[in-house]
Amino acid sequence: MADDGGKKAAKPADEQAQVDDDEPDEWDKRILKTGCADENMRMTDCYYEKKDWRKCKDEMEAFTRCWKAHGNDERTSSQDAA
Repeated sequence: MADDGGKKAAKPADEQAQVDDDEPDEWDKRILKTGCADENMRMTDCYYEKKDWRKCKDEMEAFTRCWKAHGNDERTSSQDAA
């Protein structure tokens, strides 16, 4: 075996990126705390596919219902648009 001087071999960049993607980042952690991560994912996936929020009305309404049902309005001081 070759002596590497006690250093660990670096992982290839694509392998490291894959490992990093498996860990929730700060945004993911905040969304998970809302209790509406699934609704958020469906809403953002809809926008990604259709590139128009107007075509994602059902997903947005489901997210809003979930948001309110979990008391996130009070927690984040968000308000409905008038």
